[in-house]
Amino acid sequence: MQPDMEQRRLLVVDDEHDLCDILLFNLRAAGYQAEACYSAEEALQKIEGGPGDGGFDLLLLDVMMPGMSGFELAARLRGGATTHHTPIIFLTARDTEDDTLQGFAVGADDYVKKPFSVREVLARVKAVLSRGQNTPDTATREESLAYEQLVINVDSKAVTVDGTPVALTRTEYDLLVLLLRHRGQVFSRQQLLEQVWPHDVIVVERTVDVNVARLRKKLGRYGACLVSRTGFGYLFSDK
Repeated sequence: MQPDMEQRRLLVVDDEHDLCDILLFNLRAAGYQAEACYSAEEALQKIEGGPGDGGFDLLLLDVMMPGMSGFELAARLRGGATTHHTPIIFLTARDTEDDTLQGFAVGADDYVKKPFSVREVLARVKAVLSRGQNTPDTATREESLAYEQLVINVDSKAVTVDGTPVALTRTEYDLLVLLLRHRGQVFSRQQLLEQVWPHDVIVVERTVDVNVARLRKKLGRYGACLVSRTGFGYLFSDK
């Protein structure tokens, strides 16, 4: 068991019991604390149920399940005060580009298409979890970033607009930190993918557009500061 994995708690959510058993066996063998739920409703109850139930470090979600879908569960968690930063990897047979983009639109950190190899899943899990230790703000000791009344507390990962907390996913947070820290500098979509998304995660450039659009909505009057330069990319610009 690798020491840095001992406290990593993972939740697999899939209505295929055999698949859950395979994933649980291999995740536990890799050193993770892994549990399973067989519906989105069961997972939601476990995550929000009370002390000792929440606090997962990463969720592996199927999309097509009876009742609430994985997309619906992810969207609900992204709106939660304690779950909006929790990494999410979708494991699904829905493999069109639109399906993938929808997954990223509701806040996925990665999207793995079925059928998959267990080794691939383990590599994706490791890559997504490593982002928490290698986010853009770890290279500096600054305590906050700010533009007028848009404030990022780097230590607590809290973002506020006019004093009101803004719930961002980890990807949205990393995008905002990168663009605000380099205000006025244009980043191409490829540069953003390379600096914000783990190298082991395969995503298309349109994923950047989806995340920027969602981030603009959440930033309210500062959303207009996320400017697109046609043919070049994005930057954080003065209003």
